[in-house]
Amino acid sequence: MDAPLAARLAFAALLALALLLTWAATYHLALTDAAQPLPFAFGGEADPVDYARAVADAAVLALMATLGLLQLGHETTPELAQLASVALFAYALAAAPFRRWQPRLAVMAALPLLAGSGAPAMAVAMGLGGAEVCRRSSYPAVQAFRRWVLAATALAAALAAALGAWHWRASLPQAQDFVTIPRQWLWFLWPVWPLALWTLWRWRHFLRNRHLSVPLVVVATALLANLAMAGSDRALMLGLPGLAMLAAFALPTLRRSAAAAIDWFSMFFFTGAAITIWVLYSAMQTGTPAKPAANIAKLAPGFEASFSPPALAAAVVGSLAWLWLLRWRTGRHREALWKSLVLPAGGVALCWLLTMTLLLPPLDHARSNRALVARIAQHVPPTACIAAPRAAPSLVAALEHLGRWRVDARPGAAAGDCGYLLRVGPAGATPPADGWQLLATLQRPTDRGERTWVFRRPAPN
Repeated sequence: MDAPLAARLAFAALLALALLLTWAATYHLALTDAAQPLPFAFGGEADPVDYARAVADAAVLALMATLGLLQLGHETTPELAQLASVALFAYALAAAPFRRWQPRLAVMAALPLLAGSGAPAMAVAMGLGGAEVCRRSSYPAVQAFRRWVLAATALAAALAAALGAWHWRASLPQAQDFVTIPRQWLWFLWPVWPLALWTLWRWRHFLRNRHLSVPLVVVATALLANLAMAGSDRALMLGLPGLAMLAAFALPTLRRSAAAAIDWFSMFFFTGAAITIWVLYSAMQTGTPAKPAANIAKLAPGFEASFSPPALAAAVVGSLAWLWLLRWRTGRHREALWKSLVLPAGGVALCWLLTMTLLLPPLDHARSNRALVARIAQHVPPTACIAAPRAAPSLVAALEHLGRWRVDARPGAAAGDCGYLLRVGPAGATPPADGWQLLATLQRPTDRGERTWVFRRPAPN
């Protein structure tokens, strides 16, 4: 197994863990007395455990369907560790009335992990909010759990200080932020934000109850962090587990017309997106239709299409599964509580599958640093040392893995002993590099606004 695949598996496991913990947290929240449906006069109401499982299933589907998780949830970045930590924290608060040692271990791990992976302020804010939820709880076990939450918060703050993870990243909002941030919330949190708002309205008299207050702590912390960090989408992503939990509790009270609207929108939108991807794939492989093929050649110059039978087979199976899902959803047997979220979650999964199979080669060509590394290799010999001050981590990884160079990306790397210097900046201006000789000005094939300059240290006289 090579290193990139090993790294992807680790972060895929983190995403799966976040989904699993979201299910477990929602399940325990749905078991609380205030979250259970009212008993019927002559019996026949849902079994409490079955009801809790159905709501938890809905929360996982809601999280899968959220557009904000689509790209960020599939990156090898520390934010996936943060997402799993947030879901673990929500599970700790949710399971406190029903479990003894599991919630304590979970909260003592969740907040320090959240702080250590780069979000100490959010860890402290969630810890304080969770402690207040425990203080207001009517469960004696939850009230006693408050001490563990405060201890985990203090441990998270101390760990962040020991690791040097405290950095001031907040900024005052600018005028354009009042337009861009609400627009970001609309698409990033779709389709769970309308369901979450419906939950808050229908359950407005129960906001202090645990099945609403626990996810509200997670959502409020993420929204405030997003505002304080001028619309950071990675901070906003950490609120998705809580928002999915709120959306799940909307389904028992959702009107049939609203559920039908969600189904029709999902069916037309994702089917249209899937057809578009198949048309683009046909244009790449056969040149027909001609206009999409010309657009691909213009956007990805130098790209040569390749045929992969396994990728095509996976795309065909996924498309057939989508058609089967549409048939199931429009059938007569639709008793499941989570039925309204099946098409949004399935549509997101379908489009991501088609993108990662049919459109992956042109995306790799457009976004990968492989072509840039190949051009740098024409000017830098193998095993050389390259100084790349403040270079992006993705570029450093590409230089070291693909080019096999030793890279020094520290701020003062230009003053080190490396024989070559790399600068990245906007096109049109060469950055100053006193004492260095310019070798080449390079760019990625699909990037017209950015340039990479390669310098060499002059030989001593």
